[in-house]
Order: sequence, then C-alpha cells, then structure tokens
Amino acid sequence: MLGHGEWVMNNRNIKVNDYSKLINIFNPQNFDAKKWVSIAKAAGMKYITFITRHHDGFSNWDTKQSDWKITRTPYGKDALKQLADECHQQEIKLFCYYSLLDWYRSDYQYETGRTGKGTGRTEKSNWESYLRFMKAQLTELLTNYGEIAGIWFDGHWDQLDNDQDKTQSSKVNWHYDEIYKLIHQLQPKCLISNNHHLTPIPGEDFQAFEKDLPGHNSTGFGGASVSELPLETCETMNDSWGFNITDRNYKTVKKIIQYIVKAAGYNANFLLNVGPMPDGTIQTEFADTLKLIGKWMEQYGETVYGTRGNVIPPKDWGMVTIKNKTVYIHILDKPENPAFIFITELKEKIAKAFLFKEQKEIKFKQQSEGTFIYLENVMLKEPDTIIQLELK
Repeated sequence: MLGHGEWVMNNRNIKVNDYSKLINIFNPQNFDAKKWVSIAKAAGMKYITFITRHHDGFSNWDTKQSDWKITRTPYGKDALKQLADECHQQEIKLFCYYSLLDWYRSDYQYETGRTGKGTGRTEKSNWESYLRFMKAQLTELLTNYGEIAGIWFDGHWDQLDNDQDKTQSSKVNWHYDEIYKLIHQLQPKCLISNNHHLTPIPGEDFQAFEKDLPGHNSTGFGGASVSELPLETCETMNDSWGFNITDRNYKTVKKIIQYIVKAAGYNANFLLNVGPMPDGTIQTEFADTLKLIGKWMEQYGETVYGTRGNVIPPKDWGMVTIKNKTVYIHILDKPENPAFIFITELKEKIAKAFLFKEQKEIKFKQQSEGTFIYLENVMLKEPDTIIQLELK
C-alpha cells in the first residue's frame, strides 16, 4: 500500500500505533477475483498461493481472531472468500500463504525475533496465546473457504540467529506437530510447506526454495539439502514481493520462461509472485509478461507439465525433462560446440529424435560413453530450442 514492498513496516521501523492507521485508508476497490484467476490461468498456472497474512499481521479475510483485518477497512470485503470462490469456479487450486512471525501483535515472542525490532512493542509477549491465535486462524482458513490445496508457512527463520547455519534450533517451540496435525485433520489432502530454508520437518509435504533453484544458494539464505519430497521454487517478477513503485527491474519473458524450464529440470514446480497494486489490480507490466508466458506455455507446456526432472543433471547449455518414454532436451544457451551436444547419462535406446512441434528429424549417435545429438541445420531460437526424443 505504501509502494515500498512488503517489508516496509520493518524496514522503516514504523510503530504499531502509526501503522494501524493504514486500516482507515486501505481500499483495493478494483480487486476483481475473476480477473486475477483468469490472468493466472491464461499464464499457464495451475494453482495460486494467496497471502492471507504477511509479517505485518494483517489478515486478508474476515477472521474472528483479530480486528486487524480487511473487513474493517473502507473496502470492507473478504478478499479470500472472493478468490476462493473464483478458484473453485475456474478449477484452479488455492494455497494459503501464512506468516508465522508477526511485527504487529505483542503476544508473538518478538523479544527473541530478528525482525520487527522497531515497531514499538513493549508489552511482554505471551507465546501460548500466540499459538492459540494461529491455530484458531488456521482453523478458519481450512473450515470456511472450501478446499484449500495447501498451507505455505513463512517466518520460521525469524527465531534463528542467522540464515547460514542450518543446524540451529529455533528459539521458540512452534509446536509444528500440533499445527500440522490440525491441518491434516481439518483437510487431509491439504499440503504443507514451510519456507524455513532448512531440511523439511516431519509432517511437511513439499520443500520450498525461495528465489533459487533447489540446492542452490545465490541468496545467502539458501543451500538447504534437497529432500525426497516434491519441490517448489518461488521467484518474483521484479525484485520485490509486494508492490514497489520504484522497482522497475522487471524480469524479461525469456528469463522467466527459462526459469520455469530450469525448475522443471530440477524436478520442481515454479511459483511466480505477482505483487498487486494498492487498488487491487495487477500492474500492466506484470499482466503483459504473464500473457506472453501463457502463449509460450500453450505451445510448449507439455514439455514441462507432468514431466520429471533431475533424471539427467543440468547442463551448461540447458535442461532435460522426461515423461514416460519421451525425453525433452531444452537448449537454453548456445552449446560450447555448436555442432552437437553430448549427454553421457542418456544410455537408453532412442527410436527417433526431432524438433518439438516441427517434427524435423535430428541426427543422433549412441555409444557406450553416451549420446550425441547433432545440431546441424538446427536454428537455435530463444527462449528455448526443444528437441524431442522417443525412447524404444
């Protein structure tokens, strides 16, 4: 709302008493759940992860556990209810992002937290009260909004000394055993993930990686070992998660499509963040990019959807995805030798090789050391040249 990203309360040390005044002017009057879901669906997305509550503690639904919520703003409507109904209507899965930490409430154990130090809280925290609050809110989310495909937790790292030491213990007992059990009791099919940047905790159903591919650590807080669970990597469309009026470092369509392909090559889903504008609309730069991504996915999505990755390791020229007896070779960058690519791990017998969609046959040679795919007469094109192999 302040046009400075989602961490503005922490970054500017805004006091709770001052920040609370925003409830009187927050008014996403142009929010249209049908448009949001339609844009996501046209972009090729299969699920939406909605921020039900971020670190400032504000609830985007009509919670009965707090007055710090969207239905007490001039807007006055339950955004989650509208979005949930539309997701169910358009058959898009809905996940709920839920912040574990809180810069607003005094019962959260802020004294030992790393963030939110400048928000002016002086009252002693009450951890048991905060746990009851979270459980009550999660019960609302999983009771009043139909099928929820997953809960996406964030903020565990607030109670760790740093992001680098992956052996640390939290300064608080989150009672994940109780929280995860509650979720699965209320909705047994609801998936759980926790963006703690650590090895998954028992009860979690998929492992999330933030702004990085699985196992990578370009951020400084990544580097967690990759588990056997299903994987997801999330990324922003510019450099901000929330709306930032000065952030014009927009990722190109090419970069995002290649990120989608790389995630698939690492056997991970790709969660692309869209920070809506304060009026509830999706800014033109994002909408235009999503539309172009959707057009690419319409043509080439089958080389990503439902495939398995990490069967053949990433290469300097690109990635490989596999679906049953079909192998998709994604050439994202010009190979060192423009005449061919060599895949040592590909030993299965190939029946046919051809350019995806064009059906133009590609020459190949298999020997004990691996497989040569020859690129003569192949015009490499951005963002991805795809060669399809059919195995015997």
